[in-house]
Amino acid sequence: MKSMSRELDRISSEVRICTKCDLYKERKIAVPGEGPADARVMFIGEGPGAQEDLTGRPFVGSAGKLLTELLGSIGVDRSSVFITNIVKCRPPNNRPPRKTEIETCVSLYLQPQIRIINPRVIVPLGTPAIKTLMGDDYSATSVHGQAFRKDGRLFLPLFHPAAALYDVRLRNTMFKDVKMLRELLDGREVTAQSIS
Repeated sequence: MKSMSRELDRISSEVRICTKCDLYKERKIAVPGEGPADARVMFIGEGPGAQEDLTGRPFVGSAGKLLTELLGSIGVDRSSVFITNIVKCRPPNNRPPRKTEIETCVSLYLQPQIRIINPRVIVPLGTPAIKTLMGDDYSATSVHGQAFRKDGRLFLPLFHPAAALYDVRLRNTMFKDVKMLRELLDGREVTAQSIS
């Protein structure tokens, strides 16, 4: 466990000084992610927003508050999960991250984080994270709340909490969808579709 934590700390240190893509030029503080090295669940969003860029912590704005509420609704404490993004620096003016930025960050930082933590369930939040982790054929609208298996890993794609801030009708859907996470963590028999 200690060596896993050290590995994650090393990655965090590298993220904080990274200059491998242009996103570093306008960031205030890089956001490597946070949570225990032995987390059973890993939440992965698209990229840091304004609040995250100021604090260096993931999901601390309004979307983060809703994520914490969603977790609480199924009896999961936020401190027990690992939360990060596919890119670790805020894109200028909240534009979508470019393909090269995503590829760089995922290969250098996100894939090693996933390997070290080895979570029971990976929860991509929103279409950009879902497409990055599961493939271009998948989107939040088409696969939210369904379990998938890819490369031996369990995925539960959900809408990004920010989506429910813009469209309150999604809020109930998100609270319903997150119940599937509880089932997966409890080891209940759930049918997971396979992705090649």
